[in-house]
Amino acid sequence: MFHSLLGRIQLRRQENSLRRLTEACVRLCSGDGQANWVQLAEDVIAAWQALPQAQHEAFFDMLAKDFAPDFDVLSVAAKAFLDDPNDDHVAQLARAAEAPRQELIRRINRVQGGTAVLLAMRCALHACMRDNPSLGVVDRDFLHLLQSWFNPGFLRLEEVSWHASAALLEKLIQHEAVHAIAGWDDLRRRLQPDRRCYAFFHPQLPGEPLIFVEVALLDEVPRAIGPLIDASAAPSPLKKPTTAVFYSISNCQPGLRGVSLGNFLIKRVAEVLGREWPSIKTFVTLSPVPGLTRWLDKADPTTWPPALRDAHARVQAWRSQGGAALHERDVVGATPAVVADVGALCAWFLVRGSHRPLADPVARFHLDNGAQLERIHFAGDLSDKGLRQSLSVMVNYLYDIDKVQDRHERFGQQQVAHSAAVAKLLKIDQ
Repeated sequence: MFHSLLGRIQLRRQENSLRRLTEACVRLCSGDGQANWVQLAEDVIAAWQALPQAQHEAFFDMLAKDFAPDFDVLSVAAKAFLDDPNDDHVAQLARAAEAPRQELIRRINRVQGGTAVLLAMRCALHACMRDNPSLGVVDRDFLHLLQSWFNPGFLRLEEVSWHASAALLEKLIQHEAVHAIAGWDDLRRRLQPDRRCYAFFHPQLPGEPLIFVEVALLDEVPRAIGPLIDASAAPSPLKKPTTAVFYSISNCQPGLRGVSLGNFLIKRVAEVLGREWPSIKTFVTLSPVPGLTRWLDKADPTTWPPALRDAHARVQAWRSQGGAALHERDVVGATPAVVADVGALCAWFLVRGSHRPLADPVARFHLDNGAQLERIHFAGDLSDKGLRQSLSVMVNYLYDIDKVQDRHERFGQQQVAHSAAVAKLLKIDQ
């Protein structure tokens, strides 16, 4: 009996929390809320932060339904525009089409700490969307506004050095998503004079990096990641590096998913490095191919050229020899024929498959950003993650700043810019 009573009390408390938040949102968006909107926005934030997680979906469902456009008003505005297309009717139609929840989000964003709250709110929304995709209508409004507020023109690019605050350095360790940073010694090596780290910051999120990129300054294009992230390696004495290598890029704010920042970050950093080091003429990445093994296992080889089908069969047989998982010894001991087959398959995957459903996300990011697929390296990443996801393969994407716009447009036309070395690997489909 007491357990039942406690359950009802808890449910009532949750319902009261949702009601308080709903009422706070209504007050903030009402005409009466103009005079004291700061206090009302703070009331919404406080009510949201007090809302139990179990009530998040109900809150977003309320935003989807009760803070949606008024379709009757929208229909009247649409008819007026169709009957008499003019600027005034366009403006009326635009006002009628905008969901009131957009104004709610704007007003929350205007108060101190509001931006951070909205990012956390969107993370909660994404969690709810896994079971309730219809909430995507709310997410579209969040994304529309965040894309405006996090326009790169508003962001500040900063180099992050070893002398940055401990709190900021800890965030680099926490958010590194490509090549894990194994503690302070590892991080210190990545911030030595022959390495660079740059991040975007937003004025409303002081001390919170949005996205950061790690760069190695070298005199050649690298083939493998191991030497670049070896914490025991001595810094290079290069005085005039010729190559800047973007070897890791990590997002720090899940609430900004879908807001394009990485492409602008790479181009801005290339400009900064070019001014600092006129000797640098080559800007490349050393990137994983996380979708490669998934593609090998799920694609339909019967639609491929015969030589590529044969290569696929041989590579799958090689993978199975080591048991359930590929090991470093399998890669080190691979025959030249296996190396050639993996290279040909990867070239086909990235050049022919980057506009298909199983496309590699890293490849699409760089290719759509105007980079060229330059080199494919077997045994480039011998970590467990690299073996599992990409059969040890890493690739270089070349950023020729004078050609990125043209290559970006070509990618939009389903053309993948690639080097002669990659084209040679593609001869297997002829």
